[in-house]
Amino acid sequence: MANARDTAILELFYATGLRLSELVALNIEDLDLIEETIRVMGKGQKERILPLGECAIEAIKQYRAVAHIEAGPLFISKLRKRIGSRSVWLMLKRRAGQTSIPVRSSPHSLRHSFATHLLDNGADLRSVQSLLGHENINSTQIYTHITTERLKAAYDSAHPRA
Repeated sequence: MANARDTAILELFYATGLRLSELVALNIEDLDLIEETIRVMGKGQKERILPLGECAIEAIKQYRAVAHIEAGPLFISKLRKRIGSRSVWLMLKRRAGQTSIPVRSSPHSLRHSFATHLLDNGADLRSVQSLLGHENINSTQIYTHITTERLKAAYDSAHPRA
């Protein structure tokens, strides 16, 4: 069960840009696999509906089939209790250690990757703000700096007069 759960957690983080606190608070009832969305209660008790990608949906389905959960917390521990934030951190550290991903990776770095990849591929800043649940656009603008840096690097490496 742990492997399927961990895969579902990682896929969901990357597909949605969830905060760690939002992920561990999810319940089965928050999922709508027909509409391919998930309902998230963010900071300040603000609700948002996020689209789910195909990989995340498949990982969640596989996890639920193995875990045999029909209601209550979406992600559970071996003791069938809601998984805690610390457990997710430790899982991510363990999983990152098995790959070329830096061990200092965190749940928040997956959130950063989500936002950066959206912006790199043409998503507008307001849409990313909404998906991340940022109240202030300034919180989202940090990701444009990263994207600008990548654009400069691409320009410097590809333009003959750079």
